[in-house]
Amino acid sequence: MRFFKRTLLFITLVFILPAFASLAWWTMQDRPGSWRSADWSASGVLPHATDDPRAAIYVMAARTGGMKGALSVHSWLVLKRARASSYDRYDKVGWGNPVRRNAYPADGRWYSNTPYVVAAITGEEAERLMPQVEAAIASYPFSQRGDYGIWPGPNSNSFTAHVLRSVPDLDIALPPTAVGRDYRPGLFVFDHTPDWSDVHVSLGGLAGIAAGLRSGVELHFLGLVAGLDLRRPALKVPGFGRVELWPSATAGEKGQPAT
Repeated sequence: MRFFKRTLLFITLVFILPAFASLAWWTMQDRPGSWRSADWSASGVLPHATDDPRAAIYVMAARTGGMKGALSVHSWLVLKRARASSYDRYDKVGWGNPVRRNAYPADGRWYSNTPYVVAAITGEEAERLMPQVEAAIASYPFSQRGDYGIWPGPNSNSFTAHVLRSVPDLDIALPPTAVGRDYRPGLFVFDHTPDWSDVHVSLGGLAGIAAGLRSGVELHFLGLVAGLDLRRPALKVPGFGRVELWPSATAGEKGQPAT
């Protein structure tokens, strides 16, 4: 009984209270009433495709709509081949054919929320990795009508996470607020990077742990993430995302109340 009480107290302090605090913060934000009234236009976060002739791979994210936005972002991929005049955007949605290409502007707002760049790779490295990224997109196992689960997944973040896991040389981790990123089909899944620098254990996407250079140390509970980023020192707080231990945020992260 004592162990149960301590476990319940730990879950409450580490996961439940921060989540409710984020919900309280979110209710005070100015948000559109529906998807019809939301702004989906280009935000100008990305440079024009012709401004830089180099190939580029971007991982983007923005707070999602409705009350889900209190806890989660929506993530997507943006690709540009060398000397291309336009970007290609790939993300998964919950209606129709779930994996969409260029359904929205590459840096389009999501439910009126301005996106930010989670990570960017340009030049020769982007050219080298582009075929692997495209192959990972094509191999996504949940790409048919009906293959969408808002929680625990597979959702938009599960799609982006699949691509990032499939191409470990990208060396990119989704933000801790990307609910659904840790979803794996199956009751128990053990996964690791090819060099064992990151290991993951998932219990149906409902609970799990992760540890390594890319993940730091993480605990997962009902899609929420708590932990510590060791490579870029920060706490990972449910609902609020990365909380820098000292000012070192990148330009893409500055001004984002939760990432």
